[in-house]
Parts: sequence; C-alpha cells; structure tokens
Amino acid sequence: MEFNPSLQQGKLIKRYKRFLTDIELADGSVITIHCPNTGSMKNCLFPGETVWFSTSDNPKRKYPHTFEIMTTPTGDMIGVNTGRANDLAEEGIRSGAITELQGYRNLKREVKYGDENSRIDLFLSDGEQANCYVEVKSCTLLENNCGYFPDAVTSRGQKHLRELILMKQQGYRAVLLFLVQHTGITKVAPADHIDPEYGQLLREAAKKGLKF
Repeated sequence: MEFNPSLQQGKLIKRYKRFLTDIELADGSVITIHCPNTGSMKNCLFPGETVWFSTSDNPKRKYPHTFEIMTTPTGDMIGVNTGRANDLAEEGIRSGAITELQGYRNLKREVKYGDENSRIDLFLSDGEQANCYVEVKSCTLLENNCGYFPDAVTSRGQKHLRELILMKQQGYRAVLLFLVQHTGITKVAPADHIDPEYGQLLREAAKKGLKF
C-alpha cells in the first residue's frame, strides 16, 4: 500500500477519548490527530516514539490528520488504522499475494448477509464455484512473542463468527482472515485470556469448516 500524499511523522504524546491523539512535531509544536481505532490498542502505544500520520484535503474535517502507524521502541511498525485492513486485504487478493483466495472474478465489499443484520467485509464470486465470504480482522496485539485477537471483549466479533458458521452450513465458503498489522507478529492465536467466549466460538467454527 502506498500513501499519497506521503505520510508525515511526529512523536506520540498520548491517546485519549478513544479517537484523539496528541503528537509533537519536529518544530516542537503539538497537534491533535484522529485515531481511527475502536479497540483498546493494548501494547500499541509508546509515548515518545515515532507516529506516522496521513493528511486529508477534506475541508469539512475537524481533524485533517489521521493516525496510521506506530513505531515501537524495538523498531517494529504497527498499522493502527483499522480502516485500512479491508483495503490491504483487497489489495492482497487482487495482487495475488493472498494465494488462498485466488480464482474469483468478482470482489465486492460490505455485502449484506446472514441472520443478524451483518455486512461481510469481502464477498468473492465467479459463478463457477461456491461464493466466498471473507471477514477481515486486524491483529496488532503482541504478547509473549505471539499475536492475539481480539485485544478487547468483542460481541461484534462473536456475531461475525456465528454468521460465517451459517454461511458454511448453507454450502458457501467461509473465511476469517487475520490481517496482521504488526511487523513483530509471526503467528496468531485467539486471545482466550481477554475474551474466552470468542476463543471457544472460534474453535467451534473451525470444527464446522470455517477456514482461517
């Protein structure tokens, strides 16, 4: 993924009110930028370390800058903008990087499905094989050399698992794609210590044919 215009950088001061982040620029001035992450951002915030942010030309935005990447003290980079996850997943499919999701002619986003008023992140079809429902989850929590999802209790994530199980039972292909946005994460596991119900449901989904 390339950013246009290029990202700018500053030093993290603090994140607060969930969607706001204060950073210090190279000239010593302090600005407030938008933080597009609804999660806890556990182990993703390091005051004094480099923040990379994008800039919007939308004059209606109160905060024109967006928090995109956090740099860790060890030099790893974390994509904290969860809104980019679906973009990255789509780019990975279209470019052929995600080999397990090739062979479909059509890709749509935010398609209604299921019994609980849900929208699937990516819907793949071609008319010759079973439609594929892909739910994308951004993984940024690194603990004990392992990436974990979720980083907070997620009733929404549990709903998505139930919906994907239903799609599999109806004969479609159902996939949960963990989009790892942390250069230090090399493996992912369910965060049973944070949301044990999600972990249990995920394992049940695996037994019923959901692919990860």
